[in-house]
Amino acid sequence: MTILFRRPLLGLGLALLAGALSSLAMAPLSLWPLQTAALALLFYLVLRSPAPPHAARIGLAYGSGAGIGGIYWLYISMHTYGEMAAPLAALAVLLMGLTLGVFPALTLGAAAWLRRRWHSGDALTLLAILPPAWALSEWLRGWVLTGFPWISSGYAHTASPLGGYAPLLGVYGVGLLAALLAALLTLCFILARSQRNRVRWCLTAAIALLGAGVVLGLVAWTTPVGRPLTVRLLQGNVGQDTKFEHIDASLALYDAMLRSGPADLIATPETAVPTFPSRLPLNYLAGLSDYARQSGSALLLGMPIDDSNVVYTNSAIGFSASGGKPYRYDKHHLVPFGEATPTGLHWFVALMAIPLGDFARGALVQAPFEVKDQRILPNICYEDLFGEEIADQLAASHAAGKADASILLNMSNLAWFGASTAIPQHLQISQMRTLETGRPMLRATNTGATAIIDSAGHIHAQLPPNQAGILAGSVQGMQGVTPYILLGNSSMLSLCGLLLALAWIVSRRAQRSARPAGGTGADHEGGDGGKDSADNHAKNTHNDA
Repeated sequence: MTILFRRPLLGLGLALLAGALSSLAMAPLSLWPLQTAALALLFYLVLRSPAPPHAARIGLAYGSGAGIGGIYWLYISMHTYGEMAAPLAALAVLLMGLTLGVFPALTLGAAAWLRRRWHSGDALTLLAILPPAWALSEWLRGWVLTGFPWISSGYAHTASPLGGYAPLLGVYGVGLLAALLAALLTLCFILARSQRNRVRWCLTAAIALLGAGVVLGLVAWTTPVGRPLTVRLLQGNVGQDTKFEHIDASLALYDAMLRSGPADLIATPETAVPTFPSRLPLNYLAGLSDYARQSGSALLLGMPIDDSNVVYTNSAIGFSASGGKPYRYDKHHLVPFGEATPTGLHWFVALMAIPLGDFARGALVQAPFEVKDQRILPNICYEDLFGEEIADQLAASHAAGKADASILLNMSNLAWFGASTAIPQHLQISQMRTLETGRPMLRATNTGATAIIDSAGHIHAQLPPNQAGILAGSVQGMQGVTPYILLGNSSMLSLCGLLLALAWIVSRRAQRSARPAGGTGADHEGGDGGKDSADNHAKNTHNDA
């Protein structure tokens, strides 16, 4: 492996390739062991980097590869449907990938700096510095500049043993443990060359980490409440290129689907009604409200609402079977450029043909929609990515002594991304939300994936993507709170802080114990029994020279 450091570009190329391959760990392939191997290679490359700037470049290459491989479908939305010129759309995807790579570049570069400053050895760096650095990079990407956590590594583990940790630590905490698993494998590789007797301890720790996840996955954090609801979830498969040009056809389609049969809850996708209430045919909504009362069905419609000539929201309107004032939910977390244009970047949005931009934001905490003895908490498309915000809504109800929402509902329109991996990826994201909250998730989407997911993350029923259809089934509501609902991301952040504090303490003690023997403390392993850290740096620097 020394050749990697005589040819730095080779190391960068390997990091880029590993990042791109890691995207295959996500749905639809869901090859989570591949992600573990990719992260293990990333950590090895960072560990053997001669200096923090090179480690940062390794992180940039890996993060960019993962970003471009994971969200290539943005090209479809910008070019095919947004009518942006192909070269500009390709360049935008490339720049987006590089932007996503900045976060691991910063944190892994900082990890390499801490390793050098604390004189920590291989084992301590792998087990207590690199995993929190990786987790913090994903957490930062999830909220800086409104956040973009779509391809966070934890999502690859909805069906892996590590998914059992989701109710405690959330998706970023699962990503932290995935990084720790990769670090253990990297350490096994390093020790196999000189200290084979210690390899079994690393493998035992890795097996214990996975085994504990299996056991935690058997814990019932929430309990059933009320009676199951019958549901009908509508998937109209309306083409994005015709949706706003043939509004009457869309209205007629969903009106017929809504009236095709009763159920306790009937839900449409996001903006299934693609125009404002003030522009709808006379009595369109009133007629649906009458149907809800006559059929004993609660209806939930996705549509934009114009509160004034300049203020409008991406919303869901609910009609109860008992009548009364319609329910309303307004989308809170808006998509940058598609729904909310950052200041100074209207020129970029002007390069695309995107209707209904610059929505107003809804409140972070909103009331659920009551259907019989269940309470439905909607989230609209992109909001499904932000598990901490869904947990905040559930925690707010719990803290106020109110009844928590018992069922989650995602209303989406992914027609912008064609027949791409965006559809199965978003389904996997919804599965993670069910694991975090212990609640089932219903998905009503325009082109897929329309599905019923139980509180354990299992898909009970699903419509084929890119086909019109109605998914009929039942869902059992759940009550109670998981640790993640109560603590959010603070538990993951605390664990990262504890690992970094442990690395500092162990390194300090190793340096102090080395001084009486005439050493400086810089030439010892930091108490983990591996190879000399300073020697490794010196050798790597010499090899690069």
